[in-house]
Amino acid sequence: MECCTAIALVSAMNLITTAYAAEEEAGISVHLNPYVVGHIGDLPITATLITVWLVMVLLIGLAVSVKIRLNPIPATLQNLAELVVGGAYQYVYEVLGDRKVTDAYFPVIATIFIFILGINWVGLIPGVGAFGFYDEHHHLVPLLYPGSTDLNITIGLAIVAFVTIELAGVVAIGLWKYVGKFINFRSPMGFVLGFIELISELARLISFSFRLFGNIFAGKTLLLVTMFFVPYILPVPIYAYELFVGLIQAAVFAILTLFFIKLAIEEPHH
Repeated sequence: MECCTAIALVSAMNLITTAYAAEEEAGISVHLNPYVVGHIGDLPITATLITVWLVMVLLIGLAVSVKIRLNPIPATLQNLAELVVGGAYQYVYEVLGDRKVTDAYFPVIATIFIFILGINWVGLIPGVGAFGFYDEHHHLVPLLYPGSTDLNITIGLAIVAFVTIELAGVVAIGLWKYVGKFINFRSPMGFVLGFIELISELARLISFSFRLFGNIFAGKTLLLVTMFFVPYILPVPIYAYELFVGLIQAAVFAILTLFFIKLAIEEPHH
């Protein structure tokens, strides 16, 4: 058993080393700007965008496959999936406290979690970021790159969460009541508190996007550095840790969206 485990670990690390070989040959190269693969008109097509499209196709295919395979008498895998989804739904219901509201926003929250988890984990597959073509400066331009390392992607996800939260508040308590949470002329103290609430509301765009971007970008950079200096040994626990970080960041993003929706649908306190 120990021998088989060792062989499996060595094989996995060989795959990862091969995947990062192109990056290592040119030394460590860390880019904040996304790699531009091509253009559609004036619209740049980046490696991170292609990765996100790939994740979307995979998730849609998985959803269609699961729907086709649903059985009135569930097998073990279906039982497990129903247990996980049912548990997540019950948690959202306990937070929001209303079945109708839960039915409205659970699909959005679950989609945010699954989508972010998908782009985080696909970005860790050996080969992502290592295969592509060389530009005129002989720099490798990868065809795929971890989606969450692109601030444009994380800001887009933050905007989706932000709009969902604001719409939830408007739909639940009405436009004027919701605006009244932030613009309050009843007293000087109320005006100050409302202004602080407005600033904190807008700050969510920054906190959502930079938290996800920072954690995933730092993990990608750390993995690249360890692969360059200490291959085969040190990257194994770091790789496992980054899988865990990808899961946690997806959960944090979804749970924060859930709790901000809870705050948005509450009646204002005067």
